[in-house]
Amino acid sequence: MMKKLFLFVTILSAFSCSSTQESEKKSPESPTLAEYHQRRDPDQLQTGNIKMIPVKTPVGEFNVWTKRTGNNENIKLLFLHGGPGATHEYFECADNFLPSEGIEYYYYDQLGSAYSDEPSDTSLWNIDRFVDEVEQVRIALGLDKSNFYILGHSWGGMLAIEYALKYQQNIKGLIISNMMSSIPEYNQYAQEVLGPQLPKDVLDEIKAFEAAKDYGNERYLELITTYYYPEHVLRMPLEDYPDPVNRGLGNINPEIYVSMQGPSEFGISEEAKLRNWSRKDDLSRITVPTLVISGEYDTMDPRHMEWMSKQFPDGEYLYCPNGSHMSMYDDQQTYFTGLIRFLKNVNETE
Repeated sequence: MMKKLFLFVTILSAFSCSSTQESEKKSPESPTLAEYHQRRDPDQLQTGNIKMIPVKTPVGEFNVWTKRTGNNENIKLLFLHGGPGATHEYFECADNFLPSEGIEYYYYDQLGSAYSDEPSDTSLWNIDRFVDEVEQVRIALGLDKSNFYILGHSWGGMLAIEYALKYQQNIKGLIISNMMSSIPEYNQYAQEVLGPQLPKDVLDEIKAFEAAKDYGNERYLELITTYYYPEHVLRMPLEDYPDPVNRGLGNINPEIYVSMQGPSEFGISEEAKLRNWSRKDDLSRITVPTLVISGEYDTMDPRHMEWMSKQFPDGEYLYCPNGSHMSMYDDQQTYFTGLIRFLKNVNETE
């Protein structure tokens, strides 16, 4: 899962204008430069393609923030960020990869995150309500089975799995990035594999803080960010973490995070709402083309994620040998080359 400790810290070929070419049907995955950047509703006030979407919930209506880049009638990718309670911002590296491939994509802050409304009612922080929210966002953006791809990273991967189980009739392709299909197995991996990789004295000290539930202790934070994050969250020195990552995690909503994930850095806490979540026995019900992405050094077990890809009837696996939980940064070329290939392959075969 995405972590809260960073509170201190996503063109084409030249435009052809011959009347013959304009009259021909363009390849849907390769709009011209002008088509890709064409303004929608040019007579209306332009807002940088930002759209605030009203979302109905059991406790009232709120607005969530979305931003579109590009135009492609057959490939429209919606990003679901992690956390829970992080923001779209850490996906901004996609700006250097997707436009040149003619891919239309949407950043989206889930309710309670960053530029979206931040209600304080904790009853809103449950997975079923978030699934309903994603469906309302899909409808408002005009996405459908002919063009709708959804990429969920970390917590967003859980949300994408749940959404697909309920609404896969609306999806063209699904991408599960850096997320296992079972929280109990994630907890086991964190405790039995990742924890023991730390120096014994460091692990003992971390366990002592966690036993005392002293998660806010500065020493605990220091140990985690010094020994754990540069190995398994993003494999580079903390001082080199890119600005989008610092903003995406630094702007996390701790109320949502703690309520659903809990404060521990080694798995989901016993009191957290997601502690018993598992869909490993339901993956075979998702029949749309599905890509599972993992990193060798991930907080999530890459072997489990490879197994996941084989449970989907139309599944694929993208392994990032140099990647961690944020493989879109520390194994960037592998991540985006594989993602783009998947999007285009599905588009060509559908």
